Amino acid sequence: MGCGGTLFYPLLITLSVALITYNIIISSNAPLKQGFPSSFSSSDAVIELPRGGSRIRGNERKQRLFHTAVTASDSVYNTWQCRVMYYWFKKAKASAGPGSEMGGFTRILHNGKPDKYMDEIPTFVAQPLPSGMDQGYVVLNRPWAFVQWLQQTDIKEDYVLMSEPDHIIVKPIPNLAKDGFGAAFPFFTSNRRRPVTNIDPIGNSPVIVGKEALKKIAPTWMNVSLAMKKDPEADKAFGWVLEMYAYAVSSALHGVSNILHKDFMIQPPWDKEVGDKYIIHYTYGCDFDMKGHLTYGKVGEWRFDKRSYIKSPPPKNLTMPPPGVPQSVVTLVKMVNEATANLPDWGS
Repeated sequence: MGCGGTLFYPLLITLSVALITYNIIISSNAPLKQGFPSSFSSSDAVIELPRGGSRIRGNERKQRLFHTAVTASDSVYNTWQCRVMYYWFKKAKASAGPGSEMGGFTRILHNGKPDKYMDEIPTFVAQPLPSGMDQGYVVLNRPWAFVQWLQQTDIKEDYVLMSEPDHIIVKPIPNLAKDGFGAAFPFFTSNRRRPVTNIDPIGNSPVIVGKEALKKIAPTWMNVSLAMKKDPEADKAFGWVLEMYAYAVSSALHGVSNILHKDFMIQPPWDKEVGDKYIIHYTYGCDFDMKGHLTYGKVGEWRFDKRSYIKSPPPKNLTMPPPGVPQSVVTLVKMVNEATANLPDWGS
């Protein structure tokens, strides 16, 4: 990552700017009922989560349910991914039967107004950041959207799975969080010790975390994200993973550690087999020649890349990859094709 510990000291200094920014955002959304602190201080920088989950009694199943939440804009690009994602969420949950720990689902739409898919996908409409505040980095709306959703919604489940539009759920997901720890996919290659505490090598998705813990983390996550984006050194060092690392920092600031699950998801074409994984994350383009050889960095004779469908959704019945292409890619295309074949008014 090239993200040395010295970066964090100026980052903490710039947090004071972010706390002011948070108050500005609150003021610009005055009709909202504000229940979160506008900053974090020494008194709330660390929270203690319960250890020893084996003491849960009686209502254990209810307490182990998790709510899946996905943030998105109303762009064509985000929308078709959300439709495919929700299609497979429903199938995975149904296949698990009554004992499933998968609870409800919410698309957190952060463009400030409803769209035509409100009846198809359970949706909460969040307000975007004030104009210009995301500095062209639209993902900064994600933590602010979570703040609003957590604050204004009566979430029945005790845990939250933070997922993304470009996730396809391959099989039912159990609640991987336990004993006061969150559960997360390990993204970063380094887990060096940081000045604040031990920062897990994670992003914000996929993560399963206790709902009450996330209510504490989310405002801090927003503050840290804004501070890092405003700091030129941090912005340059973290680039497109800035908001992901900001969650890791914020989780650490609140004393929430995570169990790292490499089997949480795969990322084709680098991960070649689905195996026992739960999620396919199709963030990378899949380019192959007709002999099944990867041509990454060069448009392949056969390709599937979500970025090819920014202005319009992928057509139904995508061409399957040639022989020799990894099973993970084949599975991905099959699952996209099944969803598009069954979703109403696809491409309209």
